[in-house]
Amino acid sequence: MSTHIVWHNHKVTRAERAEPKNQHPCLLWFTGLSGSGKSTIANALDVALHQRGYHTFLLDGDNVRHGLNRDLGFSDEDRVENIRRVGEVSKLFTDAGLIVLSAFISPFASDRRMVRNLFPAGEFVEVFMNTPIETCEHRDPKGLYRKARAGEIKDFTGINSPYEVPKHPEVALDTSVQSVDDCVAQLIGYLQDRELILKPNG
Repeated sequence: MSTHIVWHNHKVTRAERAEPKNQHPCLLWFTGLSGSGKSTIANALDVALHQRGYHTFLLDGDNVRHGLNRDLGFSDEDRVENIRRVGEVSKLFTDAGLIVLSAFISPFASDRRMVRNLFPAGEFVEVFMNTPIETCEHRDPKGLYRKARAGEIKDFTGINSPYEVPKHPEVALDTSVQSVDDCVAQLIGYLQDRELILKPNG
């Protein structure tokens, strides 16, 4: 990083940007194996929050790799850089007063900790999609597990690349036993209990 770069503080604060939205800026970080339900639940929560009048933005792993991170592969080094960039972008969105939902496998605990450390206490919500790998592989919506088992994909998380399970996630969901509506209700309840969004008639 150049030594000539100086941080410029904005005159409109993140709290002032969030206040008209009746919400507290935060990042919900969905992590879990491919097929565990990250994108499905993040999208459903995004819809539910939007319908309630909240201002959100959803960052999805595949979508980000089509643009911002199209230069990155799936080596350990590229995975780290992928998450670093997404963390910084998420922070910019929360600085704008938004509730951000990020759905990324993010297999390494150190990377998730790196993103958490970008945020004030209570504003990083780790959502662990604790869906068994057997269920994820049975679903295999993109055919990735089949290709990984056949040796066509290297460094595939859960098969030939590790996934480090979160030790203390704020929320844990298992879409093998919970419906989409149940998962969304649990997340809405968490956000209300932590006063990140208003409770009904709040």
